[in-house]
Amino acid sequence: MAQLVWLRNDLRLLDNPALFQACLVSQSIRVIYCATPRQWQQHNESSAQLTLRQSLLTQLSQSFAALGIALDILQVDSFEGLTNLIQEYCVKHAIKKVWVNRQSWLNEKIRDEQVSQQLKINNIEFQYCADELLVNENIITKELKPYRVFTPWYRQWLIRLQASSIELLPAPIKTSNASVVLAQKINLPLATTYREDLWPGSLQHALEQLIDFCENQALDYDKQRDYPGIKGTSLISPYLAVGAISIRQCYVYLQQACLKQQASLFDTTWLKELAWREFYRYLMINKPELAKGIAFNASKEPKWIDNQEHFLAWQEGRTGFPIIDAAMRQLKRTGWMHNRLRMLTASFLCKLLLIDWRKGEQHFMQLLIDGDFSSNNGGWQWSSSTGCDATPWFRIFNPKLQSEKFDSKGAFIRKMLPELSELSDKDIHCPNSEQRRAADYSEPIIDYSQARKKALNWLK
Repeated sequence: MAQLVWLRNDLRLLDNPALFQACLVSQSIRVIYCATPRQWQQHNESSAQLTLRQSLLTQLSQSFAALGIALDILQVDSFEGLTNLIQEYCVKHAIKKVWVNRQSWLNEKIRDEQVSQQLKINNIEFQYCADELLVNENIITKELKPYRVFTPWYRQWLIRLQASSIELLPAPIKTSNASVVLAQKINLPLATTYREDLWPGSLQHALEQLIDFCENQALDYDKQRDYPGIKGTSLISPYLAVGAISIRQCYVYLQQACLKQQASLFDTTWLKELAWREFYRYLMINKPELAKGIAFNASKEPKWIDNQEHFLAWQEGRTGFPIIDAAMRQLKRTGWMHNRLRMLTASFLCKLLLIDWRKGEQHFMQLLIDGDFSSNNGGWQWSSSTGCDATPWFRIFNPKLQSEKFDSKGAFIRKMLPELSELSDKDIHCPNSEQRRAADYSEPIIDYSQARKKALNWLK
């Protein structure tokens, strides 16, 4: 009985539940990936991420061909066109069952329901597998309501995680009657280029980077994660975003590292970061209107200021605040930004410029190679004090103090703003006017103290 595996954000062979289950019940397997360029544009998916996907799909085509499994790319403008396209493909190839790994985002859920209903008419089964989360249950309060605060949810999440047994699934193996299949170079619409030197389109590299981080850095993550001038984070987020590695692989390799070093797994900061990723998906599942640009605490949202000149200066990294400009240029040059800097730049846009967080959320998604809709949305709402368990409205980061604390010697600023490289470790965080003119560097677009006072009155 022919089976079809529909890949989405799960571009891997190892620990892929839909692929594993399909191969378990049949030796006749086909795989598809659906390109929906207009939908991608509507979702603000970055060219960098699409190009990483393209590289990984090309590698997967080679791997599947070696197993005798065909990988086909189907293309249609948007999700609406997938219903008939997938049905026609299934009829053409005598597919009896379609396997997918479930996605929690609203448009993707609607898409899957529509495809499932259409296939059912043709007696083709549509089978979901759990892949997105470590804890695959909806954790609710004693009052049977979704949690609104991370910490109590996290306690319950840990209890369920500790009680679970997570094992990784093997990759498919070649069967004796495997078909002869030719590999192909995949070309996705809207894919152009990305920093392949930083994130090679290689499943093996992704896995090796994860294992190396877990074994050598994860237990010191809490001490190193806030400093953008050093390699203190995992740098696996682009691979996790497209599913080149799974969330279970992150957990299992962290667990193994803790066993080797006799450390407590459930006290590690990196596990808590994985939980935040899961929490933002939990919010999307329980409050789907978040996917429509609605703030979690919409009734408390201020009236934002539409200052296009300030917004462009922020986008282009010419605010006159070195740590902010360095961060924004890192995003533009690499498609990635350090997490501490994501908080600083978001706070600057929403709390000091008083510009709508949605504009920042969209800009980030359009550039980030690790763009993840729920995490990006959750992070922006957290920073703007409109989200679930968000930072208090009166907490406003001081760019200069943050720069002095987390980039004390200006290593990161010098890397991204070479025009300031000759300044002293003290001056680089806030050059005077003479130094700015000599370096051809912008004057600050706002006075921090005045902007902070205005923001406190405005947000209150």
